[in-house]
Amino acid sequence: MAVAVDRDADAVRARAAEAEKPDGDKPAEPTMLERYRARYPWLDHLVRAGARYTERHGDHYAAAITYFSVLALFPLILVSVAALGYVLFLQPDLLDQLKAGISANAPAGLDDLINPIVDNAIESRGTIGIIGLLGALYTGIGWMSNLREALSEQWGQPPTAPPIVKKTLFDLLTLIGLGAAMVGSFAITGLVFGFTGTILELVGLSEQGWARFLLGLFGVLLGLAANWLIFLWVIARLPREHATLRSAAKAAVLGAVGFEVLKQVMTVYLASVTDSPTGQIIGPFIGLMVFAFFTSRFILFVTAWAATSKENEQDEPVEVPGPAVIHSEVTVRSGPSAPAAAGLLGAGLLGGLLLGRRRA
Repeated sequence: MAVAVDRDADAVRARAAEAEKPDGDKPAEPTMLERYRARYPWLDHLVRAGARYTERHGDHYAAAITYFSVLALFPLILVSVAALGYVLFLQPDLLDQLKAGISANAPAGLDDLINPIVDNAIESRGTIGIIGLLGALYTGIGWMSNLREALSEQWGQPPTAPPIVKKTLFDLLTLIGLGAAMVGSFAITGLVFGFTGTILELVGLSEQGWARFLLGLFGVLLGLAANWLIFLWVIARLPREHATLRSAAKAAVLGAVGFEVLKQVMTVYLASVTDSPTGQIIGPFIGLMVFAFFTSRFILFVTAWAATSKENEQDEPVEVPGPAVIHSEVTVRSGPSAPAAAGLLGAGLLGGLLLGRRRA
């Protein structure tokens, strides 16, 4: 896979070297950023990755991915309602408890409005489930297709048009695999932190602070390892043309650490936007949208980081121009030129006038 090489780092170092020459030989002073880029390779890599992300429309692709992420929320809600309907249908006692809870906690008269909605949802559980599954299938495939296109663009891969059936089936299988991996990553983190006390009680170390610290650290490391595997697969295997796992290993480390930090930040943000009654209604939706957008941008930036690393940069083949062909231009006229035609027309008119006078 040929990736366009970025010569910014060499140019920066060259300008820094020019700055050390005598005043008469210096063409221009390098900027502060150029000097720091020449001194710190990691900063130069960061700037080159940011430039690639911007040049290859990272924000536009992130917005498209976010759109399908938010759009997928509604069919998933329908699927959840259908699943809840089946549970309540199979357990009438639980349904009676739900209706009793609604009647006890809802304002007077509102239970007469809510309980029939619950009954209708249970009766229409099959239809709701089918519509939700079809909607989730459409939005999920669209999400995966946009993610694949965005990753391929960051790698600089030429656009291709695979058969629609093959593309759709492959996107569906990839979506299922990625979804299972993401659920596993969140489940690992949740289980370790949620059952820390129970695990320590089983081994008799619930009162030991160092044991809690080590178990918490183990949970963090386990979550990072799961995130690293997910990012490694996303960066190297999701684009149209697969990259080697080795080429994406370092970028996957950055992705794993950054994604863990992003999850913690978004947890704090979501808690802050759900403080008010209005925030409790629309806060989760806004939080999901913000989280999806920043996660999409982060994934694409990490991919740009992988594509601009030294081991992945290759010289783009330059086409050799063909031999010059000289064509002699010959203009062939089938009739008289414009001046000659005007002269002939004038001569004809003059001859006609003279001939008319002689006859007269």
